[in-house]
Amino acid sequence: MKYVGIDIGGMTIKGGIVDEKGNILARKVVVTSPGKEDYLIVQDIANLIEDLTKDCKDEIEGIGIGCPGSIYDEKGIVRYACNINFRNTPMAKMIAEKTQIKNVKLSNDANCAALGETLFGAGEGAKNSVMVTLGTGVGTGIIADGRLITGNRSAGAEGGHITINLGGATCGCGKKGCFEAYASATALMNQIQSACEKHPDSLLAKEVEENGNSGKIVFDCAKEGDKVAIAVVKRYIKYVGIGLVNYANIFAPEVIIIGGGISNQGDNIIKPLQRYVSRNKYGAEYTPKVKVVAATLKNDAGIIGAAALCINRC
Repeated sequence: MKYVGIDIGGMTIKGGIVDEKGNILARKVVVTSPGKEDYLIVQDIANLIEDLTKDCKDEIEGIGIGCPGSIYDEKGIVRYACNINFRNTPMAKMIAEKTQIKNVKLSNDANCAALGETLFGAGEGAKNSVMVTLGTGVGTGIIADGRLITGNRSAGAEGGHITINLGGATCGCGKKGCFEAYASATALMNQIQSACEKHPDSLLAKEVEENGNSGKIVFDCAKEGDKVAIAVVKRYIKYVGIGLVNYANIFAPEVIIIGGGISNQGDNIIKPLQRYVSRNKYGAEYTPKVKVVAATLKNDAGIIGAAALCINRC
């Protein structure tokens, strides 16, 4: 059986043909523009699907679409996407009509990544998992008993906006103290910049001045023994750990999967996060262990995870 997975981004739309084992058999990327009208972006998606399936349309069992923003999964509607021009766009219906493929599933991109990683990636074999993507913001996807948990009208699972510091830093959503305001890659870069301004003679400050600010650079400087970088990394890991402990206590997952570019630091971030969760979760000595792992599907997570909407539900 074959499925189409579509990963919608602000500047590109990625598509692939995926088999029931999560293997990508064919792929294609098209450039789009966030300023386009929604119906034009939907047409771009339909054209991409037609190109991908021109030689195998009769074999396609379904189309899965992952999209950023607020998604009403059950009705296949993109309520709102802040960086793309979708406003109550009935995407699943529009794609079904344009492609003549009836089985079209739609979900938030973080949910898709969680489903893909749980079925075919770092969480393979787990029935209960949480995926946390640390990027520009913080995206979370929750799997319980093998099913995506999206809440009332698919408006839940906004794990980036749990409060970890009451009255703390202002988040992009307007609230104060959100997990995202401390644990996103954007937040880490802000923490790095602040540390450089306070300690201009540090190795970290010199490297940032020469090479630019990035999450990678602070971990590299910490490995070199720079005390300022070590302090930034320790503080950041604590912030991320606080959020993960909350997820562990609420959902009792078998595994928490860390995605986003920061996960490329491997054991340098995964091991300390594992220690933090193991020490601080409720009933740590008596309750089932929660494993913390890095995502493995990387850039393919969007395509595979979107296709998994159909693989998991057909």
